[in-house]
Amino acid sequence: MSSPGTDHRLDDIAVRDTRISDAIDEPMRAMILDILSEKALTAAEVHERLADRGIDRTENTVRHHINELRDAGLVDVVRFEEGRGGTTKYYHANTIVLSYSLPDSADAAVEGMIEAIQPQITDALATLTDEHDDVLEEIVADMQPCEHCRTQKYETYVLLTVLRRAFVRAHRDS
Repeated sequence: MSSPGTDHRLDDIAVRDTRISDAIDEPMRAMILDILSEKALTAAEVHERLADRGIDRTENTVRHHINELRDAGLVDVVRFEEGRGGTTKYYHANTIVLSYSLPDSADAAVEGMIEAIQPQITDALATLTDEHDDVLEEIVADMQPCEHCRTQKYETYVLLTVLRRAFVRAHRDS
């Protein structure tokens, strides 16, 4: 990708979904998401796993953070169990947060993989824009809060979201 009018290439897109970044602004929440990506757990079990990682918080604080993640749509209640005069909720993450950086030594290998997959990605983008253009335009129109925001990269964000979620499904099902 090249930016018009410059001699500098755009090589990557960093996605910052404000709903997600606001929810995981507290570092412990990212740890909770990591814990809940493995299997469904109760708040008490998440509390124990955090303690194993050296995080000393009350169970009520952990429960509050789980609820914040649930309210942001990052964690689901996947099961209820009745017992001992109450209902126990089991939570599972539906989103993972990756906070990594590739080592510089990976650049050549990554470039080779990009070249190998780019034709299929180009085809997938063409399919999305050709066959789903009306839907894309509707989503983008809903995202634009005002006419002055037309320069934002809403379509790029929507397309990247589709590709990212398709990747997650393909990875999960493989």
